[in-house]
Amino acid sequence: MSLVAEILVALLLVMGGGLILIGSWGLARLPSLMTRLHGPTKASTLGVGACLIASMVYFPASGGGWSAQELLITVFLLLTAPISANMIAKAHLHRQGHGIDPNPADGIVRGLPRTPGGKDWATFQGAANDPAPDPEQVPPARRSD
Repeated sequence: MSLVAEILVALLLVMGGGLILIGSWGLARLPSLMTRLHGPTKASTLGVGACLIASMVYFPASGGGWSAQELLITVFLLLTAPISANMIAKAHLHRQGHGIDPNPADGIVRGLPRTPGGKDWATFQGAANDPAPDPEQVPPARRSD
């Protein structure tokens, strides 16, 4: 294997390991769910991607064959991690907008703000700013016999 390939693989592995370490530290130490989402979705995703790219460089440079699976795993990881984090963030915003689990560290204690375009948040269709009903004050459902 050439010196350039060895240096590139080493740099990618060190960078990937550092990013994974930063992502796991963020997941463990950041105060709220919304801030903890950034650790695994940004830093760890890039760290694992760097390690996979290092593997994609190492095997052809050392005389082995090239594998398309590593490229597919990298693309799949880079596409799915941000989407799943976005869905988790939407669910969290929905719960906080209804007052189900307010967390002062998130800064969304009094409901969600109105958007400037007049439309409400993503798929919540106006329910995001309504407070959660008190179960004691909700009338029982009527039966339709």
